[in-house]
Order: sequence, then structure tokens, then C-alpha cells
Amino acid sequence: MRIIRILTVVFVLVQGLSLTSLEGGQNILPVDQIEAGMKGKGRSVFLGDTIEEFDVEILGVMRNIQPKKDLIVVRIGGKGIEGAGVIQGMSGSPIYIDGKLIGALSYSLGAFVKEPLALVTPIGEMMAIPEKEPAKSSFAPQIPIKKHLPLNELFEIYESYFYKDPSIISGDRTFTPISVPLVFSGFSPRVFEKAKHFFSKLGFSPMSVSISGQSQEEITIPDLTLKGGDSVGAQLVTGDLNMSAVGTVTYVDGNKVLAWGHPWFNLGTVGYTMTKADVMTIVPKLDVSHKLTGSEIPVGKFSQDRMSGLYGEIGQVPDLIPLNITMKTGEKEKKYSVNLTDDKILTPALVNMVVSSLILSEERAIGDLSLEFSGDVYLDNGMSVHLEDLFSGSFDMASTNLSSLVAAVVFFLMSNEFQDLSIHRIDLTITPTEDVKYAQLEKVWLDKYDVSPGEIIRIKVYTRSFRGESAMWEGGIPVPNLPKGSEFYLVIADAASLQQLEANQYKRQPFTPRNIEHVIRLLNNLRKNNRIYFKILASKPGLFLRGEEMPNLPPSMKSMFASPRAASSSPTELDQSTLGQLQQPVPFVFRGATLIPIKVK
Repeated sequence: MRIIRILTVVFVLVQGLSLTSLEGGQNILPVDQIEAGMKGKGRSVFLGDTIEEFDVEILGVMRNIQPKKDLIVVRIGGKGIEGAGVIQGMSGSPIYIDGKLIGALSYSLGAFVKEPLALVTPIGEMMAIPEKEPAKSSFAPQIPIKKHLPLNELFEIYESYFYKDPSIISGDRTFTPISVPLVFSGFSPRVFEKAKHFFSKLGFSPMSVSISGQSQEEITIPDLTLKGGDSVGAQLVTGDLNMSAVGTVTYVDGNKVLAWGHPWFNLGTVGYTMTKADVMTIVPKLDVSHKLTGSEIPVGKFSQDRMSGLYGEIGQVPDLIPLNITMKTGEKEKKYSVNLTDDKILTPALVNMVVSSLILSEERAIGDLSLEFSGDVYLDNGMSVHLEDLFSGSFDMASTNLSSLVAAVVFFLMSNEFQDLSIHRIDLTITPTEDVKYAQLEKVWLDKYDVSPGEIIRIKVYTRSFRGESAMWEGGIPVPNLPKGSEFYLVIADAASLQQLEANQYKRQPFTPRNIEHVIRLLNNLRKNNRIYFKILASKPGLFLRGEEMPNLPPSMKSMFASPRAASSSPTELDQSTLGQLQQPVPFVFRGATLIPIKVK
């Protein structure tokens, strides 16, 4: 919660200062007045928070590269540029001719070039960003609700939605947006390597570093201001982990800020935390050099991520999702807190990476590991999803499964097609043990196989762990009211086996939930690994409609629900109906299944 308190202090101080225009009165040079041969200066930070100038020479203007969009071709040089070229983190560096702002350094030739050529996004195009309508994202991929969404599967879903870096060709030269340093701090090396591959394909430059935060007491009034040339960050994760990108401020008018000159994800209306960053050093490389930034101070919110750059306001507090994790080992507890950007596309992947990283930071990634957990995802509409389960296995299987479950729930809540949902808070409690907790079904004993309606069948279920330890559960299940001579089946199964049986029973087709309440009910009822499931099946007609079974229907009712007038989607006719079911919690991951025929006397 520290980030929220800090931003609140920022907002109050900014309001108290009644920020006057820092650059609003500066002169602008329109792109149609720019000619080859003009010389000017650019501004950026190369060390600490000191803005320094570098040389700029205008080479020409590329007209109408997109409808009514121009780019200015420049050669840069001077201090900070020799030996480094166009540096990652310079995106947005303001360019001036005779003291007049022309735009933001935004595109470069990339790696292994002999001269630092770049493109400048005209300031007029950047100043049009705030005029964009803050439309909500329509991101709602039609994916059947399921229990797990691993990180690689999320990345596959996102790949067709995320903005891909466009190349701009001039003669024999190809310009791409200046690669954005994407800084991960505190993330597991395994998680970082998975994320690095994906974000690199989008044109970012992921790097794993250690960043020291700045406490609330250290924030002073001068830290709250930004001006053209300052290093500025867009932060997605903060708290015990950090994930942010670094660029440069182009233009400030009062508390309004324009930066970067090209998009980050091009997601339109967003809620990134705006930070002010120090540059520790420039890391010169043969391919592309980059800025290495230090502590980041939250100063506001970026609310637009567009083709021409980022737009935000100092003093605004972004909507963040608190994620709290308690790790319990014996009598000891260790608590972690992070805050995540509230975005229906980005947040599920952030949840997956954060949960997995925090588990791996405390527990081993190689060897046997079991994770028992419970958690709640609270929504702003007052509803919630409760989670509990047990994951067990070798290597990082348990942590991968747990994080992909939480990410799946967040994904299906935030990308539902019925209404925009905001997550208020996510709380997880995880109890790890360094062993494997699973057992296989060994045998089932029933006290009778010929029964009368209403009788209780006594059941004993025997299991054996992989170490040979035996366990037994006993209980009873009532006989359904069926006619004499009929037969039914008692299914005893684990979650995965029962899901497979139902897929065959329902001839399951992808379906769309009826409403948001249906989505939340389905997520609350996800089957668990540490359960023995019992199900009674009989040869009775029924329907499977919109994700739910309607068992043992009379012919008249079945005809009514199957009617095209009554059904908004085509129902599946069932030959077998579920007449009863229950579940039994067990202290291990249960595996196995059996189907037992029983006759009615």
C-alpha cells in the first residue's frame, strides 16, 4: 500500500503548490517550417538527474508516412552520444531549433550502425494525444473458462493484440522505435527468462536489476516536478517487486506531461504509474547502449498510451490492484505486498509473474514441493471469488500451477464480455512444504451393490501415496429414487478425471456464460486437486445448456428448454443425467478414478 500513500502525498503537495506552467509558454516550431541543414539541441539525462544537451542536425522530413503523420530525420552527436549512439531510454528527448521545440526523439536505426541517425515525432502530433476519447478496451477473447492459464499461454493470447513495432524505411535505412528499457526488479530468474523472450519480440529491452526504492519521508517538493529532458518511468508493478519502463519527458504544461514520442503497448486509455527516475550510468554496448536507472519516485499517472507517445498528469493517482501474499512456514509468517496496474490485458500476466516469483524467492525450484493455499479475489462491485487448492510436484510444477490458477481467475474476471469489472484486492495465503503430497486410488469397498431407493450405501475409499503410505476414507451416499430393476453408476474420481468424464457426457462445446454472476459462480466452483469427487449417473434424459447440466428432465420440460424460442444457444441432449454428487476434502492431491455399477432391487 506504500505506493498509494506516496501518490496521495504527491497529489496533496501538487494541489497545494497550484503548479504553474513549467513549459507551457515555450515556443513551438511546426514541422512545415523545418528544413534540412538546420541545427539545434536535444535534452536528456545521462547521469543522475542533471539534464544535458546534445547536438542535432536536421537531415530532412519524411512526409505522410501514415495519413497526415510526418517524421523528422536527424543526426545527433555531442556529449553522451559518442561511443554510445542513440541510447535506450532517450525516447522522448525534446529537440529544439533556436530554442523552439520541434518534437521528441523517437526512432533509431537500431544496432550496429556507424552514425547516430534518428527520427523525431513532431510535437504537434504529441499534443493531440490528450484530445483522444478515453474509450474502454473491448478486449474480451472468447476462451472457454478453465482452471489454468500458464504464462506462455497468456503470451500467446496477447501476441495478436499487442502493438508490434513498425519499421519505417527511408532509402536503404530502416528505423524502428527506440527500444524501451523494461526493468524487472525482484523477479525470479526463471520468470524473467520467460517474460524476456516475449517482451523482446515486442521491441522492448528487458533487463533484470536491483532497484532501491525511496521512502515516503525522502520525498521533497522539488521531486514532484518534471521538465523536458527528465528521465521518466511508466510503472506496472511496484512494492516488493518492480517492473517499469524508462523514457524521457518531452513537454510539460502545468501538470500535463508528454513523453516518449512513440507508444509503449499502444493500449489507448491506461493507468500506468508515472515516476521520476535517476540515471546511474550509461551502459555502452556494441549493439545498443542503454540507461541504467536507479530509484524511482512516483509523481503521477500516465493515462494515454498512443502511437505518438504517452500522456499523463502529475499528481494524479492511478488505479492500482493490491496483491498481498502471506507465506506460512510452521509458526512463522512472511508477508509480501505489491501493487499492479489495473489493465484487463496486462494484469493477468503480471499476476502470474508476481505470484510465481514470490513463491520461487522463498521456496526451492528444484526438488519436491507442495503448496497448500487459499485466497480471495475481491471485486469493487462487492462480489468475490474464493480459491483454495493443493499443488504438489517436482521442480517448479507446484508454483507454476498455483500462479496459473490465480492468473486464470483474474483473466476471466477482467476480460468478461458483460461488464467492466475492477478488482479491489487479491489476498493469498500459501503454506509450502518440501515434500510431495499426492496419493493414488487403490481400491473402493461398498457394503452393498443391490440397493433400495433411499438407502445409504456405506463406502470406503483406500489410497496409497507414492511412498507406500496407506489411507482410508469412509462415508455414505444415498441411493436415488429409481424404479426397480434399473441401474445407476457411482463415479469416484479426481478433478481431472471427472472433467474428462463430463466432457464425454456433455459432448462439451465451447459456451458463453449467461451473465457476470454466472462467470463468478463458475470460478468459485472450479474443482480442486485435494478432493475425492463422488457422482451418481443414471440413464435419464437431460440437457446441457450454457455450461450447466439440467438432469432427469420430463419430456415436456426437455422439449421446452430445447426449443429455439427458449434457448439462446443450442443445448446438448444427454442420455445420462447426474442424480447426485458430493466431494470429500483430503490432505493430499488425489489421483485416480473408477466407475461402479449398482442395481436397484
